Amino acid sequence: MIKLTFQGKGLSFLVLFFVLIVYSSCNSYKKIPYFQNLDKTRNTAQDITNYTPITIQPSDILGINVTSSNPEASAVFNYNLGSINGTANISSNNPVIGYLVNTQGELVLPLLGKVQVAGSTVSDLEVKLQKELSPYLKNCLVNVRLINFKVSVLGDVEHPGVFPVANERVTLNEAISLAGDLNITALRKVLLIREVNGKRDFIPIDLTSKDLFSSPYYYLKSNDVIYVQPGKNKFASVDNNYRTISLILSALSIAAIILTRN
Repeated sequence: MIKLTFQGKGLSFLVLFFVLIVYSSCNSYKKIPYFQNLDKTRNTAQDITNYTPITIQPSDILGINVTSSNPEASAVFNYNLGSINGTANISSNNPVIGYLVNTQGELVLPLLGKVQVAGSTVSDLEVKLQKELSPYLKNCLVNVRLINFKVSVLGDVEHPGVFPVANERVTLNEAISLAGDLNITALRKVLLIREVNGKRDFIPIDLTSKDLFSSPYYYLKSNDVIYVQPGKNKFASVDNNYRTISLILSALSIAAIILTRN
């Protein structure tokens, strides 16, 4: 009789143990998908109201290409960055021009001298330079690019690293995709680290909410850093002691539940 009772308790123990494992797995999965409150069963639309053009900051490197009716005269502005650091792709069709924005937010240009550029968009600076160079260059055209735009992704992702951005427009989702996406063990709340005007901001962002798309931080700025924190499962997957202790504690908890009910 005692043996049967023990067997019954053992069976109950196993059933409860497996039920707990299944429930825990299902409960953990709820934390995995992105944009959980977005209705994915139908087409939806959202106006883009949170994008703002990139503004130039100190330490940015600007590519400036000036053309005019007198190529020799405009060539003075178009020195090749490859001659400085040897890393540019040098060709007649790919002039890479680099001007460093100093700590006062200024460029130093031939003929014009110091030009205040910090806080301006690339488009605004093109218009400004074209206007100021017109007295010197006939039919002047100016093209400006931010050539050191980059974002960093580190933490629990497939391929952490620093990623250059050619078109000066990148979203948080795109940056995470460049890093190979989050690992399954990563937390879905990431940390955005941004430096603007001498201040560093630390901004938590929830990837499980559709509110991400309307966030003012959805579109990234140059030098943004995204930190993806690993979850406890990441640590457990590389630490056998942690897994063993967790299993023992789970078994003891279940055993305690069974004993208190008998």
